[in-house]
Amino acid sequence: MHTDYLIKMVNEIAAFFASESGPSQAPKDVAAHLKRYWDPRMRREIVAHYQNGAAGLTDIARAGIAVLSDGL
Repeated sequence: MHTDYLIKMVNEIAAFFASESGPSQAPKDVAAHLKRYWDPRMRREIVAHYQNGAAGLTDIARAGIAVLSDGL
């Protein structure tokens, strides 16, 4: 899958959870969503992007991917 599309999706997921659960809980919710609904290849690709500078990711998306990568 194209990384730009994954970045767009994870930023939208992060924006949703930021408004629903607030900035402190949102990263955990983003990570849980990615773990539950994203294919392992998609998760690996977004974690690799995060580890290579995380260009284009919002702060909450970055934090969520950090939580996800700790659990991999």
